[in-house]
This record gives sequence, structure tokens and C-alpha cells, in this order.
Amino acid sequence: MKSQESTFIELKNASVLRDNRRILNDINLKINSRENVAIIGPNGSGKSTFIKLITGAVYPSYTGGNTVCKLFGRSKWNISELRSRLGIVTNELLYDFHNDITGFESVLSGFFSSIGISINHNVTDEMRKKAAEITDFMEISHLNDRKIETMSSGEARRFLIARALVNNPEVLVLDEPSNSLDIYSAAKLHKTMRKIASSGTKIMLVTHLASDIIPEIDRFIFFKNGKIFADGNRKNVFTSSVLSGLFGTDVELTEKGGIYRLN
Repeated sequence: MKSQESTFIELKNASVLRDNRRILNDINLKINSRENVAIIGPNGSGKSTFIKLITGAVYPSYTGGNTVCKLFGRSKWNISELRSRLGIVTNELLYDFHNDITGFESVLSGFFSSIGISINHNVTDEMRKKAAEITDFMEISHLNDRKIETMSSGEARRFLIARALVNNPEVLVLDEPSNSLDIYSAAKLHKTMRKIASSGTKIMLVTHLASDIIPEIDRFIFFKNGKIFADGNRKNVFTSSVLSGLFGTDVELTEKGGIYRLN
């Protein structure tokens, strides 16, 4: 049975140093697992390092004080336990899927946290059924037998999201999801994110693009120069004035048909 712990992320006095430079500087943050959250910031603001910190790819640098870095109330996790609570899709993951891995195999590999399926994996009928249900949900089942490397970026991205969803995670982390996508694929992804949020899975969206934001996002955390620049709800934070300060230039936030733009 899953814990009833409602805190997804808890960071206290968390810093990450690289070459004696603070990529993240004394971060104090608590995010509830019942929130849809956007992490927004310009390139180099610390967003990617923040993702690596919460996923265990990097560890906090102990620079004094009481440093805390917890996921779902725990500092240490077994990967097989964590994947049933947290799904992660990064751009780097796409580069790992090569050779002859099909879309459906990529989704099945989510059960094993692997890249593709090997003879050592015991793929059950239940797993195949669940994977089929997810590809139907993602509207990509017609591409199941295609090789990932022959797909468009948008198609491949949706298969990686499906891979993350097979374990019914409470929270889905999407890191720069529309990176390299054309207008059509980005619009398709936007609808997909809304569908996922409506299904009950909470989304943490990490981006520097206003166009990635979906209406279901209810909390906005802005990073700048390795620090939290602003943190609050849509009305108070996701505004032209705050975004102008974040990006260091005058911008106007506009919305049309649920799609946001910075002008």
C-alpha cells in the first residue's frame, strides 16, 4: 500500500556545487503531491539541476546547516519502489532509445526502468495489457510496432511519457517537454498533458516556455541564478510583471484558447 505522505518534495538548505560554483543556492521548498506545478526559469537558472537533485542524479552539497532532501517523506528510495510514485521524462532519455526498440517495447521497459526489453525481463500478460491501455490513452497505439528512432520527436516523446505512466505514478515530471517540437507536435503535446492532468496524475512541468503551461497548473515556482525567484499561485505569480523580472526584459503574457505566449 502506498504511503499517505502528501509531501512530494521537501528541500531545506539544499545547494549543489559544481567547480566551486553554486548551481543551486540554499533552496528551501516544499511541494505537495496533490499539486500541479510549473518550474519556470531562463536557461542556466538551475532548473535541470533541480530535476537531477530530486531524482537522485546529483546530491546536495553539505555546506553547513541542516540540509534536507526528501521525496515523499523519505531521503532514500529503492528505484523499483519509487517508479510507482514518480514518473520522469527528460530529453536525455530520448537519446538512450536507439537500435531496434519499438514504441511498444519502450513502454514495456517502464516496468523494469530499463532501455528496451531483454531476454532477462519477465514480461507478463498483465504488463502487456497495461502497456496497451496506456498507448491507447496516449493515442499512439497505431505506432506501437514502429522503431523509436524512426519516429518524429513528438511521437517519440509521447511514447516516453507512456513509459513513465505504466506504473500509475502519483506525479509525472516533464522536463522541457516541447523541446525540438514543431507547432503541430507542441499543440498535440499540450492536449496530452491536459488529458493526463485530468486523469488524476499530477504534473510537474519544467520549462522556460509559457506555451508549455496548461490551465491545470495551479502553482508556479520561478528559478533565477540558482535561487527561487518567486513561488505562488497563477494569479499572483504567473503575470507579465513577475515574468519580466524573471527573464530580465519587458514581456507581456497573453492567452488565447488556453495557450500562453510571451511577447
